[in-house]
Formats: sequence, structure tokens, C-alpha cells
Amino acid sequence: MEKIRIGVIGVGIIGKDHLDKYANVTGAEVVAICDINEHELRKVSDQYKIPDTYLDFREMLKREDIDAVDVCLHNNLHAQVTIEALKAGKHVYCEKPIAGSYVDGKRMLDAAKEYGKKLHIQLSFLYLKETKAAKKLIDDGKLGTLYHARSTGFRRRGRPYVDGYGTKEFLQKKMASGGALFDMGVYRISQLLYIMNMPKVKTITGKTYRELDMDERRRQISGFEVEELGVGFVRFEGGLTLDIIESWAIHLNGFEGSYLVGNEGGIQFPGYTNGVSTPFSYHTSISGMDMDGTFDLGAADYRWHQLEENTDAYDSSQHHWIAALQGRVELLPTAEIALQTMLVSEGIYLSNTLEREVTAEEVISMSKTQALEPSNVY
Repeated sequence: MEKIRIGVIGVGIIGKDHLDKYANVTGAEVVAICDINEHELRKVSDQYKIPDTYLDFREMLKREDIDAVDVCLHNNLHAQVTIEALKAGKHVYCEKPIAGSYVDGKRMLDAAKEYGKKLHIQLSFLYLKETKAAKKLIDDGKLGTLYHARSTGFRRRGRPYVDGYGTKEFLQKKMASGGALFDMGVYRISQLLYIMNMPKVKTITGKTYRELDMDERRRQISGFEVEELGVGFVRFEGGLTLDIIESWAIHLNGFEGSYLVGNEGGIQFPGYTNGVSTPFSYHTSISGMDMDGTFDLGAADYRWHQLEENTDAYDSSQHHWIAALQGRVELLPTAEIALQTMLVSEGIYLSNTLEREVTAEEVISMSKTQALEPSNVY
């Protein structure tokens, strides 16, 4: 298979995670990395045996032998770096969320179309076995007409930096723009939008919270100003609805998994309660009797890989990206899904500020750029 030559911009926590994943993808060759932290750049170059390093991503973009770049920066740096890379003739894979605001994400999509390049957003839940199973059940009519979904994400005490993981930039609006909804909610919301075939958003209402105690010294250092808990309710055209709860920190021992229900059946995604994970499950009625079922997804995934073509192209976001660049599969509309996910999340923030329900049109018209110039800030 054709080798795809990649340059990675940003070698922090996320950048290293992407490098680890590329190492398992046949056809991916990371030939260059870039970061303004020269010490970390050299360390990562040695660790991953990457030949070329850059302190200025614009210098890396001048290389004609690089097919695609991978943007692994904080949220508000995504738009400008992505647009410059697209303009330079590179395909772009960008870390989630798509950007720091809807208007910035839309600029990225428009640039990809203008310059005729692919734009892929890291939405890793789209490639989970349970997502594939849910899509098959829905496409085969096992749920009937869909009418309601729930997106749930649980961390009991997992706020970046103040609870011990990650950097303080995750907590600052200047860099991250949002908190739990942008950091973790994006995975589950995008997963449900994808399997629901991207229904059009009508209205959004929501509330955000930052209530739990934390280490005072780290609070001061971090400038914590984003939400640790976000909740919302979305109405779509056609009557479908979605409710959302996403937690970085909450005094509970778990949430039931996300779910989606129709008039003939329902599916529940894995959850976490009392320290135990619950399985992916299907629920329906047969001959007047209620039935709850689980699946051997491991065996199913094995069969899919044996019987269907290009199944490896859906093993992970990185596998899919490389396969799409090789021309083996059509790229999933991850940028469009990520932009609609941003519409929902930003709608919750706007509803929280205005203390009322907002329309999709209001969110779009009131969205403001959060993009930072990537000179010396990543």
C-alpha cells in the first residue's frame, strides 16, 4: 500500500498519543514533527526515531514531500494552523474538538473545500465496536423510528490539572474555549449524531456548572474558568430529541451509558456504575415479551474483518485517515459531524449565558472567533 508521509504539529500529551497510534498503522510514515519546546521536540524525535524536527510549523509546511499534517494543539489553535496547512496544499487531520467555536470550525471546512484537500477530525468513538454494531442495528431497522437519545459521560473527579492530569491550558477559555463538553462530550455527542445520520438541529437549551472543591493552589495557578459539568437538551427537525450530561467531576458513583431508542427497539452503550462497566445492549419486545440482549462484539468484529472489505480502515481514526488518503475508502464526514457537535456544545454555552432556549440560527449568527495566531503560543 502507498506510504503516506505525515508531519505532526505539537508533541505534547496528544501528539505522543497520535504518534503511538500511527506506529500501528501500515502505510503511515511520520517524517517530521514540530513544537516550540525544543527540549521536548528532541526527546520525542529520539524516542520515535523521527528524522526531521521544526520549531516553526510554517517551515515544515514548505516541504513538498509531506502529504498530510496532524494538528495536535489546544482548541483555539486548531483553526489558524489547519487553514494555513490546507492553503499550503496539505491534507489535515486535526485533534477534537474541531476548533474553539462554530465560526472557526466553519472556516476550516470552507478552507478544505476551497483548496481541495481532505479535513479529518479525531472522533475516536466512531470506530468503536459498539458504534459499528449500533449503526448496523439501526440500518437494518431493528430500532424502528428513532425518537430520543441520551449522551452521558462520567468522571467522578477527573478535571485536568487540578485533579492531577494534564495541563492548566485545558481550564482556560483563551486556549480551550470550553471544558467538559469540549474535552470529553465531543466523543459521545458526535457518536450519537453519526449513528442518527446527522439530524438537523432546531433548538438547544442547557446549563453549565463549576461547583466542586479543588486544590486552592492549583485553582489559582490554572485560572480555572470552564465548566466541570454540562447538561443540555436538543430538539432536531422531525421530532428527534437528545439530552446530554457530561461530567469532569460530580458526587456520584457512575452514569448509565448513552442510549438511543426507537419505536421498535433501543440500544444502550457501555456505562460505568459502582466501579463496574456495563455492556453494550439491545432491548425490544418479541411476541409480547420484553427482551434485553447483549452481543459478542469480539466475535462479530472478527467476522466483519474476515468477510468484508477494507474493515481495517475503520479500526481507529488513524487507520481510517490513512486508508482514505490511500484512496481505499471514502473519508467519513468527520469534519461535518464535528462542526454539528460544536453547534450543540456552543448552543449549551449560549443558552447558559442567555438563560433561555436558543435556536441553531442564533448560535451560528452569534458565534465568535476564538482562534489564536500560532506564533509563540503552542
